[in-house]
Amino acid sequence: MHIRDWPEGERPREKLLARGAGGLSDAELLAIFLGSGTAGRDAVAAARDLLAGQGGLRGLLDREPKALVRLHGIGPARACTLAAALELGHRHLAAQLARGEAMADPAAAGRYFAQRLRGLGHEVFAALYLDTRHRALGFEELFRGGLDGAEVHPRTLVERALARGAAAVIVGHNHPSGNPEPSAADRAVTTRLKQALALVDVRLLDHFVVGDGAPVSMAARGLV
Repeated sequence: MHIRDWPEGERPREKLLARGAGGLSDAELLAIFLGSGTAGRDAVAAARDLLAGQGGLRGLLDREPKALVRLHGIGPARACTLAAALELGHRHLAAQLARGEAMADPAAAGRYFAQRLRGLGHEVFAALYLDTRHRALGFEELFRGGLDGAEVHPRTLVERALARGAAAVIVGHNHPSGNPEPSAADRAVTTRLKQALALVDVRLLDHFVVGDGAPVSMAARGLV
């Protein structure tokens, strides 16, 4: 049965308009971007096949556009549509930070770190600098490689925070393994960074660890 023959309340577009995008499954959202299915498969079924074959939404959308093109049922037009939609999401969250609004929701910073760092094949340590009202001043990657005392240098973070005129800093790094649980090294580095920043009256507000799923806030764990 073609989607147009489904009950109106079950069609992805009509369902989105009635319930909001959050009410749709990953397959239903993906089906909207696909627009149509493949031979013998409606768009939702084709979307389910793609997600199953790529290990879920992250496995699919982490692919470069040229790799998406090679997947059955995608092709150049759909690959471009998916890549553009993902980039729009990244830019929307970045624009929220760039507007100079106070960061009242700490989880927004976690989502931003996740979008910037998730899916990378190597560890990246980054910092988000904030002013006295917790408005974003800038974001930058500082270190690459293993997160240990030899790689993350508190002095560099302090120098960059002072150069930005930051009153507070949120840091984050990714775990390419996908496990977001903070390691002993993560905890030790967080303590050293907090102490170094405190010497120049800059607060370390949080340290996010990015893996699969939601990023882990070390502040929420009482580790900052």
